[in-house]
Amino acid sequence: MVVSLRLPSLSSLFLPSVSRRSPAVLRRHHHHILRTPVFAASFSAQTTVSETDDRVDTQKSNRVQDQAVTPRSKDFNAWYLDVIEQAELADYGPVRGTMVIRPYGYAIWEAIQDYLNVKFKETGHSNMYFPQFIPYSFIEKEASHVEGFSPELAVVTIGGGKELEEKLVVRPTSETIVNHMFTQWIHSYRDLPLMVNQWANVTRWEMRTKPFVRTLEFLWQEGHTAHATPEEAEKEAIQMIDVYTKFAYEQTAMPVIAGRKSKVETFAGAVKTYTIEAMMGDRKALQAGTSHNLGQNFSRAFGTQFTDESGLRQHVWQTSWAVSTRFVGGIIMTHGDDTGLMLPPKIAPIQVVIIPIWKKDDDRAVVLNAASSVKEALHAAGIKVKLDDSDQRTPGWKFNFWEMKGVPLRIEIGPRDVSSQSVVVSRRDVPGKQGKVFGISMEPSVLEAYIKDKLDEIQSSLLEKAKSFRDSNIVDVSSYDELKVAISQGKWARGPWSAGDKEELRVKEETGATIRCFPFEQPRGIKSCLMTGNPAEEVAIFAKSY
Repeated sequence: MVVSLRLPSLSSLFLPSVSRRSPAVLRRHHHHILRTPVFAASFSAQTTVSETDDRVDTQKSNRVQDQAVTPRSKDFNAWYLDVIEQAELADYGPVRGTMVIRPYGYAIWEAIQDYLNVKFKETGHSNMYFPQFIPYSFIEKEASHVEGFSPELAVVTIGGGKELEEKLVVRPTSETIVNHMFTQWIHSYRDLPLMVNQWANVTRWEMRTKPFVRTLEFLWQEGHTAHATPEEAEKEAIQMIDVYTKFAYEQTAMPVIAGRKSKVETFAGAVKTYTIEAMMGDRKALQAGTSHNLGQNFSRAFGTQFTDESGLRQHVWQTSWAVSTRFVGGIIMTHGDDTGLMLPPKIAPIQVVIIPIWKKDDDRAVVLNAASSVKEALHAAGIKVKLDDSDQRTPGWKFNFWEMKGVPLRIEIGPRDVSSQSVVVSRRDVPGKQGKVFGISMEPSVLEAYIKDKLDEIQSSLLEKAKSFRDSNIVDVSSYDELKVAISQGKWARGPWSAGDKEELRVKEETGATIRCFPFEQPRGIKSCLMTGNPAEEVAIFAKSY
């Protein structure tokens, strides 16, 4: 029996149009589906194989005619939810709008943490932790901050069965409590700069949610720094957006555009906000990371001062910067295809999966021994490798399962491969025969070099493909009419802009697009604003976004 995998569970949680059933009913339905995995016949099921008879028979027995995931071109949002479900990245929590990050999804987040932790420490930051409960009076101290966050606050009014004397906010961000503590720690210029980071959870009561992209609770890192001069604070804010940009390009193969937010889009309480904007597979923009120059807004509100070298009391200059589990959603929507997830090797929890293939019991031990030897050799070379030696599933099922989970490379080993001391290697990012290579030597030094080279190729290929997609969907415009046409076609519009907040809000109201950023890379010369015709020194990028 073929079970449809248009799963209702995530949709029931994250889409308001879907009828809501009780969690118990949904959970029973969810488990029934997951016990009957069905995967799309993918490129591996259509290719020639070295163990010709055995593997072809195995593939035929595992093919299904119905597609496992909704095609991206048919319904991008349904495709996204299907991939999250079937690649086992996340599940829904009992509270609507929350999610449970499953081990495979969390492993991607751990890879993000591993890279950024090193970079944060290289740039002089130390990890620490602040409480998640914040006195409501702290939020009220910075006027624009409370105005910006009030609709999203989760507030605790009862504790220990008694009404609290002061309401507590469940951390939406930590600028306020950080400043409260900075005020106690900073006294002299000798205490500066103070640069810390925390890995934490955040709660924002979002009304429209999407797993990984926008949920009531999410995971992130937030950096907070205090400086003696505005120049140091600005340098820090730029440095950290550069760290994020490099991470996006080199680790996740996401060709983000870095730039400055408009005044309308600037973080509540900041002087300037810098951002990295990524184009998703549906051509919507995703704000993947931000770095804020807070100026003295929070230090004045909280009285965070220091005595400078001249003996004068001054307020510190501050920054804050963050990326979150939203990056996982960005990776899915940038690289995934109709087969499922497609992970850049540098961020993949598993870079290579080994599938042993045998038909006769006499061949089992020989094939498994060879597969184990290959695994040990690759592991010793620092490659993240998994041997799927389970007996419960056929090789064809395993092919499709690991393709759904986006593993960059697959190694197949059968009896004839053992005899010839070679393996078959298939690339996740190249469908069909073009992505499958036979006769790669099992000799450790040869195989290790080949696998590392292919992983590098895949990493570069995914970045170039994403760059090409991005660039082909950005339109240069010189008038508001041209902007409206570009946005109506689902593209990004790039054009000169010097108009004010009123005009920017008009664009949002009439087209649904916002200024994503004023890119750091700007064309030279003065141009005419696309809205007013007045001189414009900068171009802005407009797009619909998540």
